[in-house]
Amino acid sequence: MTRIIAVLGALMAGTVFAVTDDASAVLERLKSPATVCVMGDPCSENIGQATTTVATSRSGEDVYNGACAACHNSGAAGAPKLADAAGWAGRVDKGMDTLVKHVVEGYNAMPAMGLCADCSEQEITDAVAFMVDSL
Repeated sequence: MTRIIAVLGALMAGTVFAVTDDASAVLERLKSPATVCVMGDPCSENIGQATTTVATSRSGEDVYNGACAACHNSGAAGAPKLADAAGWAGRVDKGMDTLVKHVVEGYNAMPAMGLCADCSEQEITDAVAFMVDSL
């Protein structure tokens, strides 16, 4: 057993010492992946420029199914049920702006943004329109 360990050690030592790299290759491997770019450096041409991102918007129905359905299918905490004209009657009369405002800011038992933390106001508006259109 001692002989096997000695042979393995010799092989490993030989491999380590047999590798010869020039100093620039070693420094390249040790370089940090992070870089700092300051004004005036060649990399600074893009500093301050806005990046373009493609925003994907969910449909009103998608937002409803993902965030609103839990309460508006069951009527939890007095939420008007989807397609229940009687339950929505007094609310719809106040207008879409008020309905959307109540969802965005919260109103009575309705939590702000309907608990959809990642929804945009447009997505909320579309979800409210989806529910009103079901009447």
